[in-house]
Order: sequence, then structure tokens, then C-alpha cells
Amino acid sequence: MSTVNDPNRVIIFDTTLRDGEQAPGASMNLEEKLRVAEALEHLGVDVIEAGFPIASNGDFESVNEVAKLLKNTIICGLARAGRKDIDRAAEALKPAKQKRIHTFIATSPLHMKFKLQMEPAAVHQAVIDSVTHARNLCDDVEWSSEDGTRSEMDFLCRVIEAAIKAGARTINIPDTVGYTVPSEYEQFLTTIRNRVPNIDKARISVHCHNDLGLAVANSLAGVQAGARQVECTINGLGERAGNAALEEIVMALRTRADAMPYTTGITTENIMKTSRLVSAITGFPVQPNKAIVGANAFAHESGIHQDGMLKHAGTYEIMTPASVGLNKSNLVLGKHSGRHAFKNKLRDLGFDLGDNAVEDVFRRFKDLADKKKDVFDDDIIALVDDTAMRVNDIIKFVSLRVVAGSFGPQTADLELDIDGTVKKAVGVKGDGPVDATFNAIKALFPHEVKLNLYQVQAVTQGTDAQAEVTVRIEENGRTVNGQGADTDTLVASARAYVNALNKLLVKREKAAPAALSA
Repeated sequence: MSTVNDPNRVIIFDTTLRDGEQAPGASMNLEEKLRVAEALEHLGVDVIEAGFPIASNGDFESVNEVAKLLKNTIICGLARAGRKDIDRAAEALKPAKQKRIHTFIATSPLHMKFKLQMEPAAVHQAVIDSVTHARNLCDDVEWSSEDGTRSEMDFLCRVIEAAIKAGARTINIPDTVGYTVPSEYEQFLTTIRNRVPNIDKARISVHCHNDLGLAVANSLAGVQAGARQVECTINGLGERAGNAALEEIVMALRTRADAMPYTTGITTENIMKTSRLVSAITGFPVQPNKAIVGANAFAHESGIHQDGMLKHAGTYEIMTPASVGLNKSNLVLGKHSGRHAFKNKLRDLGFDLGDNAVEDVFRRFKDLADKKKDVFDDDIIALVDDTAMRVNDIIKFVSLRVVAGSFGPQTADLELDIDGTVKKAVGVKGDGPVDATFNAIKALFPHEVKLNLYQVQAVTQGTDAQAEVTVRIEENGRTVNGQGADTDTLVASARAYVNALNKLLVKREKAAPAALSA
């Protein structure tokens, strides 16, 4: 890439589609992955880790289709240190204009002894063999030392030297379990730079997990120590406590260029749009106080803060909402608005939908405008999230009528479209209206799952606000999230549960192999 020779350019390596999707419940189907991939390219991400091709046929197809679709971004596939993994990754990446194989093996004494059950000498040889094989198939090879921050320095330096000699152009030192702290990590990477004789022939990368809430801080410490690639995800998505958040890293570098004089290729004005897309597709709501993309990130309620803001925005805002693509929740179109005006509004909000999707969202917008006094930008966003991304679902919500109240019994009448056939359930009882609704779904589409989460939040203010419901269900260790929005909380609940069921059907097809952390 043209950015390689710029000593202050930080490469943004996004792993939302791979490490992010490992978060329990965050499964995506092929169409959703392609939408996220396109958004990441528009955001300006340098490298997209599109998946783990050997994990399943679905993962192979996802990497292959992303490789066909994108033109300007390096497409990366993950592989363990085995020929079959590496061959599968190379095959999936064939259509990519720019491609990278990312291979890894654990290097900490703990992982080598108990997980790999390999002696250090065998791991050292596996590094040489795997990188050499990958390099014969692809010019751009990245090698990662899983659990790098808990590895012994002498051994780690030897295997890094060997990986570079075998052809690795990027060396990633992950904090796989989120154990390190910024000062320690900076010193750790500095030592590697000083002790590995051929380190100048590769780019150092950092990949930090957030178990102690330090993923972003550790990543920035890595950049200070000379790392010029940061591996991260949108909204910090990832297993356990998640990964370093792309939006926080990028905006920290932009906002504090005085302390960290490094640049990225990210178009920051697209951050909010990308964050909303990933949240909607995965069913993981962004917490209100989340840095950069949370609903409260630019909200000021304290009287002292409001007074300062009125006098000068810089008193309490270190960056502008516009710099991350945040629009105020302005009052928008009404029930008499036409399709042309609605399409323009969607474009202003950053959505580029096909004609069928626009028609579906417009129909629901008109229904919403009949029910709700004031329709805001956030209402439109919720409608797009709830409608446009569900067009290929096998199970679709049609209608719901619920009888509820303190006297009981609570019952639900439900209609679902299941693979093109409309089915009805009448008078299904439950312990409350939500339970009755979910029981009705089970009656029409029999299944056994555990409900792990049921969460409701208002999209905007007022008693007529749309409810956005998040549901998390679990089946045989597989966890999925679903989201739904409607002015009727019970309808939103049904939509969320149906959305989760559709994702579960996708998840059933996946069976990831062991040692997938990196």
C-alpha cells in the first residue's frame, strides 16, 4: 500500500467480521456481512479480516464474497498454523484485488503446555513452516503470537525473528486475554523492537482485548511504542469484554494529534453510520455512555455544562458531533410526505437502500406517522434497522393482537410468514403479555431455547416513542441477539424474538474449530 512508507501512518485493521462476530449472539448472515464490509470500505478501513475460512462453509463463502465485492481494501483471512487452514484461507481469498493471510499460534508457556501440548521447539518450527507455506500462496502474510503478552521474551523474540525471515510482513503481538496495562505493553513492544534484529523488515501490529477495560489505552500505548497497525472492531464488539473500539482509537489519534502525531485513513464522518449498522445487524445496542458513538456522548444535562456550551462549545466538547457523522434528532417528515422526500431523508441519514427496501421502510414510516405525533431522525433510523435488514428472513412477523391486564389470562393471537406460508396461532396463553407472545411464536415455529435477555429502551422521548427491544436466546451453547422496533412494545418484542430466531437458523450452520482467539 502507498501508506507503508509513511512513518506516522497507522493502518486500521478491522476484525468486526471475524473477532467481533465471535461475541455470543453476534452472528451475521452473508448479506449482512457484505453490508458491513461495504460500510467498512466506505469508512476507509485499510484491512478487513473477513472471517476464518476453515471454520465453516459459511465462513469460507463470506470471505470469498467479500473478496469479490471490495476493490480498495486488503481482504484478510485467518488461519491456524496448519496447511489445511492456510490452504483454505488462500482459496477463499483468490478473488481479492489485495489479499492477506493471517496465521497464528500460541506462544505463552501456559497455552503451549495446556492448549497446544507442544514443546517450544515444536512451536518455533510450526511458525517457520506455517509462514513459509502462507508466503508461497500470498505475498502479504501476517503472523500473530496468540497470548503474546504472557509469552517469555527470549522465546518470543526468536519466533518473531523466524516469522519475519520466513516471509511475514506484519507481526502482531496480541493481548489475547486483556491482561496487560499500557506502560507494561509499551515497554514490552519497545523491547521487541530493540531485540529482534530484522524487525525493521515488518510492521508491528497490536490486537488488544478489553477484559480490564484497557484495550484502547493499550492499543494507543502500542502505537507510541512503534506499532503502526491497530486491530480493532466497530463498537468494540468481540467475545468476553470485547476488542479495542475502532471509533475510540481513531478519534483519540485525531483529537490528540498534539500528543500522538499519527494519522489514519478513516473518514471519521462515517463513524456513526457504521456504528449504527453494526449495532442493528448484530442486535448489540450501543450503551448510552459509550465513548464517541453512545447516545449521551455529546449530550449535556448539567446546568454548568449547558451554560458553558452556550458560551463556547469547546468548554465541554473536545470534538464536534459532526466530526463523527452525528446528526441531531431533528423533527422530520410527516404523514403527508411523499416517497421522494423520504428517499432524500434516507440519503441525508447515510442510508443507500434498494427500491424494495425503501418501499418497505416507507410503508412503515407512513404507519408510524399515523400513530406518532412527532417523527424524528432516530425514528427513521430505527425503522431502517428493523426493516431493511430483514428482507431475506425465513420467518417474518405479520400481525399480533394481545389481551392483557391485571385480571388475566394474558393471551396472544399471532400471524407469522414462515418460508412463504402465513400461519396463525389464536388464544395462546402466557404468564404476562410478553410470555404469551413468545409462546405463540413457539407454537407456530416449534423450538426450545433459553431466554437470556429481554431489554426495552425508547428510541426517542415521549409516551408515543417507539420501543426498541433486544432479545437474547440460547440453544445448545449457541447464543444470538435479535432486535425489533415499534410504537407498540409487544409488537417490537415479537419482531425482536423473530429476528433472533432467524439468526439462530444461521448460527445452526456454523461450527467454529478450537483455538480461534488470536
